[in-house]
Amino acid sequence: MIRLALAIQTPEVPKSVPVALLQGSFEEKLQKAAALGYNGVEIISTNPAELDQQALKAQIQALGLEVSAIASGGMGFAAGLTLLNPDPDIAALAYRRLLALIDFAHFLEAEVVTIGTFRGRAVGDKSASLQKLGELLQAACQVAAPKGVRLALEPLNRFEGDLLHTVAETLAFIEQVGHPALGLLIDTFHVNIEEASYTQPYQQALAAGRLFYAHLGDNNRRPPGQGLIDFKAILTTLCEGGYQGWLSAELLPLPDPDQAARLTIEYIRPLLGALSCN
Repeated sequence: MIRLALAIQTPEVPKSVPVALLQGSFEEKLQKAAALGYNGVEIISTNPAELDQQALKAQIQALGLEVSAIASGGMGFAAGLTLLNPDPDIAALAYRRLLALIDFAHFLEAEVVTIGTFRGRAVGDKSASLQKLGELLQAACQVAAPKGVRLALEPLNRFEGDLLHTVAETLAFIEQVGHPALGLLIDTFHVNIEEASYTQPYQQALAAGRLFYAHLGDNNRRPPGQGLIDFKAILTTLCEGGYQGWLSAELLPLPDPDQAARLTIEYIRPLLGALSCN
């Protein structure tokens, strides 16, 4: 069954992350997500050690929600941490925080930790940076896999990253790393910029058995249906390919964080229902 989630940030994140949705306290965000009909929440955290994780888990479960993923999207933007940071102390702290996110995911029974801009940019030679990234992710996967957690690496558009832009090159990188707990997060917004087809990247990832997670956002990064992307074609591809994971709204909070969440589910839920893939 394909389930719908949306990204929200936890209270310890030091800045408002541009792609986090819903307003209010963390508990109020959970209540709104449940009331809108979402199945789960994608949690953006930068330092889970600062959270009352037991209380947070109880709040989520009390509303019948699941945690779709633990997102690292706030690490670079809000906490200044990236895995390939040129400062070795910052890079080391970033890796320790990745391990903390893996533990957090395990505690909250989330199967995925996302890796997008958190990887950072190339330091000098790109091939050497990719090799370093591969070593870090291989080590992290060895920690994550026994806990039932997988890492979902996101191809990023050229304006947000300089490593791994397309699904094809990210799949090749994943193959080189060679760990079954490393797979793909595909975001429709980045697909629109870097790919030649809305559907082929998903077909490639599904055929390889590596599509672990999916983000929703239109070409203008507004809610689906507010731009040009053919979401019906993408959802059809996912359904026909047997995708059984999450679709998570990770997009700009426009016209405001609450309306963006509402517009997303009001547009996507009927499309999924018409496809009868649940």
